Amino acid sequence: MAIAGIIFIAIGAVLWWVQRRQQGRCTQLKLARPSQAADLTATADAVATEIGGGHWRDYVWLRGSIQAASPLTSELKQLPCVSYTSTVVREYEETVREKDSDGHMTTRTQRGSETISEHRQQIPFDLVDRSGAIRVDPEGAQIERVEVLNEFRPGTPAGNMLSFGPFSLVLSSDSGHGNRKTLGYRYQETVLPLDRPVLVVGMVCDRHSSLTITKPDQANQPFIITLKTHEALTQAVNQSAQVALWTMVGCFGVGAVLVLAAIVG
Repeated sequence: MAIAGIIFIAIGAVLWWVQRRQQGRCTQLKLARPSQAADLTATADAVATEIGGGHWRDYVWLRGSIQAASPLTSELKQLPCVSYTSTVVREYEETVREKDSDGHMTTRTQRGSETISEHRQQIPFDLVDRSGAIRVDPEGAQIERVEVLNEFRPGTPAGNMLSFGPFSLVLSSDSGHGNRKTLGYRYQETVLPLDRPVLVVGMVCDRHSSLTITKPDQANQPFIITLKTHEALTQAVNQSAQVALWTMVGCFGVGAVLVLAAIVG
């Protein structure tokens, strides 16, 4: 009983860290300054005139539409975008033998999966609002993409050659892994498409050749590219912090009761 109590207290400690982190993120999101592209450009020019370029930083958020002169093409669906993730997952069945509580061997069939191919790519893009455009470098950002593919194809391909449109992959001869029976392959892809309104929260700076929104220097300031509004994003992070708080309180309470009961007993 005492061990179970200690486990609950340990989980509560982890949740305390999660709650503090999420609450800090929520605070920073509220502190980010709402902006437009033209205002940021004007401020950067004024600062450069006053003290020279390359010195201005500000934590901001703005909404706009994604544009890119030379966009990426997603690997599977071949869609124009500025960021994508493509994944191929093998799904299988295998027979597992294990001992029960009486020491008898039992046999059961379980399903499993393994990722056999995963690609991720992104490029800088222009965020265009009604006032103008500003460059965004998404490196290091938490990006919310749109799912455009989640398709399961049963069976094993002929000649051990997987293919989906222009994508192809030669499977190794030992891909069966002994007693694992391949059920099929799942193809998944998410993209950040062109001309999609997004919210960008990050650090605007003039240290590059052009004014750019990039990953903040301060670790506690989130860098986020999302389809949500600023209000919805802040609310979601705050709700996550609240859930972690009340779950933490519950774990600490149960853990304390169990430890106390073990001591008294």
